[in-house]
Amino acid sequence: MEIDLSPKLAKKVYGGDGGSYFAWSPSELPMLREGNIGAAKLALEKNGFALPKYSDSAQVAYVLQGTGVVGIVLPEKEEKVLPVKKGDAIALPFGVVTWWYNKEDTEFVVLFLGDTSKAHKRGEFTDFYLNGSNGIFTGFSTEFVGRAWDLEEDVVKTLVSKQSAKGIVKVSGANLPEPKKEHRDGMTLNCEEAPLDVDIKNGGRVVVLNTKNLPLVGEVGLGADLVRLDGSAMCSPGFSCDSALQVTYIVRGSGRVQVVGVDGKRVLETTIKAGNLFIVPRFFVVSKIADPEGLEWFSIITTPNPIFTHLAGSIGVWKALSPQVLEAAFNVDSATEKLFRSKRTSDAIFFPPPN
Repeated sequence: MEIDLSPKLAKKVYGGDGGSYFAWSPSELPMLREGNIGAAKLALEKNGFALPKYSDSAQVAYVLQGTGVVGIVLPEKEEKVLPVKKGDAIALPFGVVTWWYNKEDTEFVVLFLGDTSKAHKRGEFTDFYLNGSNGIFTGFSTEFVGRAWDLEEDVVKTLVSKQSAKGIVKVSGANLPEPKKEHRDGMTLNCEEAPLDVDIKNGGRVVVLNTKNLPLVGEVGLGADLVRLDGSAMCSPGFSCDSALQVTYIVRGSGRVQVVGVDGKRVLETTIKAGNLFIVPRFFVVSKIADPEGLEWFSIITTPNPIFTHLAGSIGVWKALSPQVLEAAFNVDSATEKLFRSKRTSDAIFFPPPN
């Protein structure tokens, strides 16, 4: 059975004056279910507050726009309150309770990508809110809440019923904790400011998120990267050689993508644009060409330290094979093989536009 790999946009799940929560559905993007991947976005308006919750999935959060505050409580740890901004990636292991707040005029947007192999529903996040109309407090009887927290019944009723909103509220004038810069240490990495792992003039740049620069991704079980492709440049055809899936969100710009799968069949050829999410199956080969304005994407890879094989350039697998093997494999003469080998002699994985 063939799977539709077409890129998709997220759809609104809930929201109000404080902001909205969006998600990609496996019914529209089947590779989410096939790959056990969840994907969602949180967009907070000024004074928008995402109520405390935890998820059934380990996740990587990536700030797409604006600045904000995130509160994080790791199991058996004290709360950390981090200032976060565009380009920040935050690893969120299982059991983490988080809340998010935007006190600025600019909309604060966060992308969530994660592993749903242990989730209630494959390809979807299930969030458990601590309070609100769908919060855990509302499910317990007043007797249980009262005994657990040693509270009188009237106080319990106030706690359970006072917050009538679901998930996101607007809290103008709220006295929330001030973020501390030192709480960022070991919790987040700004992919737009981190040292570049790849930097090709007129081609593109890559920052890889792994256990070396953000050890918490080891607990999440996911790696990630931010790729910025210059105008009309090309990303070399390549594949994940450690059986990992590539889940790609287009942050900015537009371009063309092709994916080739089993039996040399091209399984995807389309235009991608900001807001699109698409998934490349294990071992399938993908390549992208940016439009003139460039192309930027954030990806998670379903292993904390991904390994890729590229097919073009001096580091490409074709260049590693002996000339005789290439002549026999392509069924060509030595002159054609030499021409093939002489091209793309740099070790780049990004190719600038042709002159």
